[in-house]
Amino acid sequence: MSAEAGAARAVRDRRARAWALLVLSGILEAVWATALGASEGFSRPGPGLLFAVTLVLSMLTLARAARVVPMGTAYAVWTGIGAVLTVAWAAGTGQEQISWAKALFLAGIVACVVGLHAADRPTPGKDR
Repeated sequence: MSAEAGAARAVRDRRARAWALLVLSGILEAVWATALGASEGFSRPGPGLLFAVTLVLSMLTLARAARVVPMGTAYAVWTGIGAVLTVAWAAGTGQEQISWAKALFLAGIVACVVGLHAADRPTPGKDR
């Protein structure tokens, strides 16, 4: 393998790790958002503690991913994943009703997240 091919592979691997961290961060965002609601204004210590821990982990993984993925893209993906999963959890537990229209718009958010990933390209100065 040439040095150039090796460098290109290293960039791809770094970007793949950053995107994996970004997805993890979005999942953690949904967990802390759900725990925040379940804490009932921090009057329940279990959900309150889960909120605090997952909030910190979500921010750390988002910050780490944003070293490679541009911050605007990272933030859009993070909020999109978190929003869709939070609504999905609420619907699955019977806390929220899902209409066809809501499902369609949530699918649109998922499509946008997938599109942002597909359109992602190395950023000069960040990918070395």
